[in-house]
Amino acid sequence: MELARIRLLVTDFAACYRFYAEVLGLKPQSGAVEGPYEKFSPHVGSAGIALQARAMMAEVLGELGDTATGHRSLVVLRVDDLDTYCEQITSRGAELIHGPAAMTDRMRVAHLKDPEGNLVELQEWLLLRT
Repeated sequence: MELARIRLLVTDFAACYRFYAEVLGLKPQSGAVEGPYEKFSPHVGSAGIALQARAMMAEVLGELGDTATGHRSLVVLRVDDLDTYCEQITSRGAELIHGPAAMTDRMRVAHLKDPEGNLVELQEWLLLRT
């Protein structure tokens, strides 16, 4: 089994597109700013995330509401220098809700939300498991 990607169902596609592309700096695959689908890749690594218009999936499944309630996801991104990255993204409009702070002796984290309220965790790995 292989994880293909994480897909977030969003209501305001354009706002989420701008957040992942312009604020977090992930690379969009096609440039579909208005949706209904876009895949984003980090600069390093093979895993990516995708946005999909909630209305499009509601048509497919016939059961999704117009908006999600509560936290439905947590996107985790690893960065080399958490402090520098947090400075960069806050200068581009991100609002941190926690951190940067130590989570364990091996990792520092910061948390923020995208325009739909999805949680994003930024991780800086201090020590790798051996």
